[in-house]
Amino acid sequence: MTGEMLARRGWRLVFGAGDVGLMGEVAKAAAAAGAPMLGVIPVHLLGRERVERDRTTIVVTEDMHERKKVMFMNSDAAVVLPGGAGSLDEFFEVLTWAQIGLHSRPLLLLDVAGYWQPLLALIEHVIAEGFADASLKRHFQVVSDVPALEAALAATLV
Repeated sequence: MTGEMLARRGWRLVFGAGDVGLMGEVAKAAAAAGAPMLGVIPVHLLGRERVERDRTTIVVTEDMHERKKVMFMNSDAAVVLPGGAGSLDEFFEVLTWAQIGLHSRPLLLLDVAGYWQPLLALIEHVIAEGFADASLKRHFQVVSDVPALEAALAATLV
């Protein structure tokens, strides 16, 4: 659904260039629906992931740090799908950049079936323990499904 929505809106998908996991499924759907795509992959992952080149412009970076920087520089918003350590890493890096004033781009957690509720509870705990100000929550938005994601993106991307 997410890939088709991006294509329908004419929005470009900027992603890690691989075809694995949930993001890989979004990329396949976006490509099939005709969305413009930019894949960014570090050289050390080229042999581990199959890179779809049919509809995707590919940028190869030296390392993961450069990958995240290139992805961010080419994005108007960041959407975090249910995922693992990489998703958490990218979420917290973009959140930290917003917190210290490096950007004001939309950062959205797609909380399908409550997947991110433990993360949100952790953020509340960090705030309650005094390690972050409650204003931290202003830097991201939680949406529960793709229609809500589309509406949130449409409201912020002009």
